[in-house]
Amino acid sequence: MKIDRLIGILSVLLQEEKTTAPELAERFEVSRRTINRDIEHLCKAGIPIQTVQGTGGGISIMNGYRMDRTILTSKDMQMILAGLRSLDSVSGSSYYGQLMEKIRAGSSEFINGRDSILIDLSSWYRESLAPKIEAIQDAIGDRHLIRFRYYAPSGESDRTVEPYYLVFRWSSWYLWGWCLTRKDFRLFKLNRMDKVTGTDRTFECREAAVPDLSNEKIFPGGIKVKALFEADQKWRLVEEFGPSCFTEADDGRLLFTADYTDMENLITWILTFGDKAEVLEPKEVRDKVRTTVEAMIKNYRRK
Repeated sequence: MKIDRLIGILSVLLQEEKTTAPELAERFEVSRRTINRDIEHLCKAGIPIQTVQGTGGGISIMNGYRMDRTILTSKDMQMILAGLRSLDSVSGSSYYGQLMEKIRAGSSEFINGRDSILIDLSSWYRESLAPKIEAIQDAIGDRHLIRFRYYAPSGESDRTVEPYYLVFRWSSWYLWGWCLTRKDFRLFKLNRMDKVTGTDRTFECREAAVPDLSNEKIFPGGIKVKALFEADQKWRLVEEFGPSCFTEADDGRLLFTADYTDMENLITWILTFGDKAEVLEPKEVRDKVRTTVEAMIKNYRRK
């Protein structure tokens, strides 16, 4: 991953007085030519790197250029490490772990006591997610198109996309990119993507604004739901929608009201409560739940 390698090279140069292209090439498992290109990119980014040829030469950052760590407190460093650790939980490589060790080694005076925040972004799908995330990160860094098979409620299709952002939201990972099929920006859920492959085709970056990830934008509502839940399901309603999503009815049940976006998802969600939930409105949803339950009963009565 190019951006990770650039950060890694910069970290080495900040901590070591001098290194060489062969040493960097061996450390990051790339060619010397790639390292030379990376050094050029860092120079263009304003990092004052100097190279000296011959015996005793090497690559170094000019004297006087160092990160002023006094602006970072112990709490700041703990937050940085917590963030890196969370990325390592979904990474398919050991890069973030190595970077954490480098930061720890160079900032021991700022890191005291036990870790107070532990973040794990992995899931049951870690084995399949890690290679997808790595492939997408590589494509974003190199500005290469990616291809994949996408499975959506409307059907499955092959997509070619300009990747711009990896997004973690609503406990899932997404890709925000320009879809060449739809001619527009789209949000793709990684768990619905298969055979994610980088291509050799490059693309010119568009004016890609950070995606609007507000609930109102992604989940615009449209289905006004009213349902009654048994009181012992309060914990689920609070966990999924918050304590203000219901009021207590006279019979002790919970009157739930909310806006929902997708009919099929709504029905599936209601069915997970079994006989602990009853849809009141809209009638269309109530009727659909009833016909679904009747079909299930018919299936289970078969010998």
